Amino acid sequence: MGGERSYKELFRESLKSTDTEEWLDIYFNRPVGFCITLIGQRLNIHPNTITLISIVLGILAAIMFYHHDILHNLLGVLFLMTANFCDSADGQLARITGKKTLLGRALDGFAGDVWFFCIYASLCLRMMPQQIPFTDMSWGYSIWALAFVAGILCHTRQASLGDYYRQIHLFFLFQKGNDELNRSQHLFATYRQLPRKEWFARFFYLFYGRYCRSQERRTPMFQHFFEAYLRYADDHDAKVVRELFLAGSRPLMKYTNILTFNVRAICLYITCLADQPWIYFVFEILILLPLYLYMLARHEQLCVRCTARMNG
Repeated sequence: MGGERSYKELFRESLKSTDTEEWLDIYFNRPVGFCITLIGQRLNIHPNTITLISIVLGILAAIMFYHHDILHNLLGVLFLMTANFCDSADGQLARITGKKTLLGRALDGFAGDVWFFCIYASLCLRMMPQQIPFTDMSWGYSIWALAFVAGILCHTRQASLGDYYRQIHLFFLFQKGNDELNRSQHLFATYRQLPRKEWFARFFYLFYGRYCRSQERRTPMFQHFFEAYLRYADDHDAKVVRELFLAGSRPLMKYTNILTFNVRAICLYITCLADQPWIYFVFEILILLPLYLYMLARHEQLCVRCTARMNG
């Protein structure tokens, strides 16, 4: 029984919070990923190594999705699921071993971008000679235009904002110290202070700073509220504002989960196995984009209310 309790305690410690974890993650992805975590801990594997393995698996999934037959597509599903298990494992391993780094967090997000960039390219190559449904024309290069809208204009923005809102929620849930809410001004300040000979570190802070700035530019009301909250945080009434924000943010966490991986991946699996992957691109645009805009509007309205509460 002692070993079982130890396992459960370690597993709970490896989770960010029940507020931000989706049920599919808690009962499937995280437990499987945690088995990889325990192996990594025993073998003293760095979390970033597991992240790099996930990138290789995501690329292999993309190669499998290029093919039309069921076997290759099932292998693609298996590789991408395993990549996602590794994506869970690297964060879990970092939390229970204390090997959390800014580079690891950025690499973790970069891994998902690599998976889907390769998958989108693979699907386009797969569909180019295919016939457009209900017509006698092939997709040709037009499928790349559809993929650009679905991937660059929709997917990347949806996933980055979903991740940002989860980190914001964790900041207010745990307060300062347990958060991963990075701010572009701090990253750019570090970039400017680094000597030119440290070119890799400079590139990293510049790249990650721009990524964070893109999140901040899409959330002006949150930025206004956050600046006010940081000045207000020592006030005796700060807890009331914090609870008000969490109460409004908590219902939005289900949307952040939809916009990150699981729902998107399930749609990808089904459409590829049905040999109709174009539906996946349409799903990104017609279903996930309105959800993204709704989540953004709700969150900005919440920040306006919280700011008014502080000023009231």
